[in-house]
Amino acid sequence: MVKLVIFAFLILALGYGFSWLADRPGDLSLIWEGQLYQTRLIVAASALIALIAAVMVLWWLLRTLWMSPYSVTRYFRARKRDRGYQALSTGLIAAGAGNALMARKMAARSRGLIRADQEPLIALLEAQAALIEGRHDEARAKFEAMTNDPETRELGLRGLYLEAKRLGANEAARQYAETAADNAPYLPWAAQATLEYRSQAGRWDDAIRLLEQQKAGRVVDKAEADRLRAVLLTARATEKLENDPAGARDDATHALKLAADFEPAAIVAAKALFREDKLRKAASILEQAWKSNPHPDVGRTYVRARSGDSAADRLKRAERLEGMRPNNVESLLLVAQAALDTQDFAKARTKAEAAARIEPREAAFLLLADIEGTETGDQGRVRHWLAQALKAPRDPAWVADGFVSDKWLPLSPVTGRLDAFVWKAPFDHVENTVDANTTISIDSALKTLPPVREARPESPAGDHRIIELERAATIAEAARPSAKSPAPTKQAISPEPRPFFGGLPDDPGVRNPAAEPEPKTRLRLF
Repeated sequence: MVKLVIFAFLILALGYGFSWLADRPGDLSLIWEGQLYQTRLIVAASALIALIAAVMVLWWLLRTLWMSPYSVTRYFRARKRDRGYQALSTGLIAAGAGNALMARKMAARSRGLIRADQEPLIALLEAQAALIEGRHDEARAKFEAMTNDPETRELGLRGLYLEAKRLGANEAARQYAETAADNAPYLPWAAQATLEYRSQAGRWDDAIRLLEQQKAGRVVDKAEADRLRAVLLTARATEKLENDPAGARDDATHALKLAADFEPAAIVAAKALFREDKLRKAASILEQAWKSNPHPDVGRTYVRARSGDSAADRLKRAERLEGMRPNNVESLLLVAQAALDTQDFAKARTKAEAAARIEPREAAFLLLADIEGTETGDQGRVRHWLAQALKAPRDPAWVADGFVSDKWLPLSPVTGRLDAFVWKAPFDHVENTVDANTTISIDSALKTLPPVREARPESPAGDHRIIELERAATIAEAARPSAKSPAPTKQAISPEPRPFFGGLPDDPGVRNPAAEPEPKTRLRLF
């Protein structure tokens, strides 16, 4: 387009020049060797321009003839190069499709048409063909050769990294990833792998420094970088908690600024402040975290802030959290547990039943079983609540890659992935283990709750030994054949069933029910 405009401008300039000369006629005289040459000015200008054009055409012809051997050579060279690149493109497509035979054939043809030192993609095609054919040693040799060339160093390091991961050589894979990350921190695969390796080794400072390089190079966006930095700071604060509470406090509070809803950072910050006797500030951090998301770990840390507090003090703290988030399952369970510690069974039972009514899950029924066992000691009622807990959905926990942990961890112990733990139910779809059509309800559980067993005057009400003895006697009496029943044949005789809790006790004061002819009363201990 630019050349066309320039050409048009020159034509217009020539036309304007000839028009200008035509409007101003004149003669041009030239005396050369005694001869007078005279012509019109317009004719002389036209002759001069024609002479210049002729010289240019003649120069072009001479130059073309002189450069013709090089032109012919360049033409055939370009044609050969085009054929080589066509073969290289076909080979890469075949390698991507898994056609090892075609990839190997096109790699040989490309090497014959293009110089390998001028086109590094030939080495890549040969390495890919070797991988497809299962010749991993040859592929690794190709990748190692690529690392010697600055243009293909990153490509070779990635190939060696993937081969080391395939062979399970984690140390070699770590070295390749760190080398690539040091030379090019903008590579996502190298930066992510190096970040995880340094985190697994506990090199939190190096991991944070690498994360800052990724953020500066825009490998990760700002939100993700802040989240990962908060995780790394929390992990470092956890290690500092025992020996350096001040450093742990600084790291954890910085993590909270980056991720305000990160409960593990709030817990570590509060524990560090507890060690520094800054209870008010620690309580403020936990209260803010509880208002944002009532996490049970936050609640337990808040309630047990001081080891010397009485059970009544812990109950007051739990009720304070309940006031911040009323009608919440975690708040109700926290108050119920604190009330149980103070032996306030009425309040504990009321709060636990309210929690189970809002969300009937495992923790609520287990807490009701603890309340029943502490208050009445009735094992039948305790087993009733335990059965309900067995059928109820499981409680949320820290889950990462199928691994369930009772506390938060910065890395997944299965894959080593950073920030892998999520607070959720251990299974995405929790089904009833007894009957898929059964609906767990606190109301139905209360209706089927057996009455409290009356205590006998001669023995304690919660004597488990009495319960087992009576169960064994009842089973033995039911298993004995009746006098009106016909005598069983030899084939029909079966051994006497043994009770679920084992055989009869070895107490000499207890008689064997099988030896009695027809007991009229139930077996008693005394």
